[in-house]
Amino acid sequence: MRADLPPGGKRPRRTVARQAGSYHHGDLRQALLDAAQSLLDERGLEGFTLRECARRAGVSHAAPAHHFGDAAGLLTAFAAEGFRQLSAMMRAYRDKATASPQAQLRAVGLAYIDFAIGHRARFQLMFRYDRLSPGDAGLEQAGSEAAGHLSTTLAGALAERGLDGQGQDFERRLLLAWSAVHGFATLLLEGRLDGWRGRQSVPAFASRTGDDVLAVLEVALLAPPGAGTRRRSRGRTA
Repeated sequence: MRADLPPGGKRPRRTVARQAGSYHHGDLRQALLDAAQSLLDERGLEGFTLRECARRAGVSHAAPAHHFGDAAGLLTAFAAEGFRQLSAMMRAYRDKATASPQAQLRAVGLAYIDFAIGHRARFQLMFRYDRLSPGDAGLEQAGSEAAGHLSTTLAGALAERGLDGQGQDFERRLLLAWSAVHGFATLLLEGRLDGWRGRQSVPAFASRTGDDVLAVLEVALLAPPGAGTRRRSRGRTA
């Protein structure tokens, strides 16, 4: 017999209090974030309103202010959650890859692309700082954690080749890596690569071609310092 049941073996019926324009959530904050997800997926960022988000969550239009303050606050929390999800995906891809520093670097790049394809609305919002709360600590921390995966794996791949993972040269390589994967993902999401994609599905194209792009990118990322400069100099004097 269940020890948590009252005498007679029957559990008292619970009632959920409802009032016009309100709903008692177990987790109102998460309910609003879930509503933001559905609204952004359906209407995009330009169609997002705090009032509609509240309606979908089943609460009064004033309820979101208690957790997020305003629309920018809700979108900022939603974007921060996106960076945390991106970090989790990067960790998962790294765990599946071999321990080789170059394989770890490739895994982070593929995770970035796959996250963008699988979470279009959230990914696009994460870099729309004109719609987010500037200087939000949670957003900055989550973004730094995701960026740390790219920085750490790139430094590891460079160290394997006896190259420095610090300083101005490293910062340029890091910028190139981020620009390449972000640019590829964005072009794909915006349909700018449809001519290359043909009849392939977006995920299939992203996996196959994304891997090829990363392979070419690694040649530049892991080249000795000044290699490109020497090649340009030889070209001008030829």
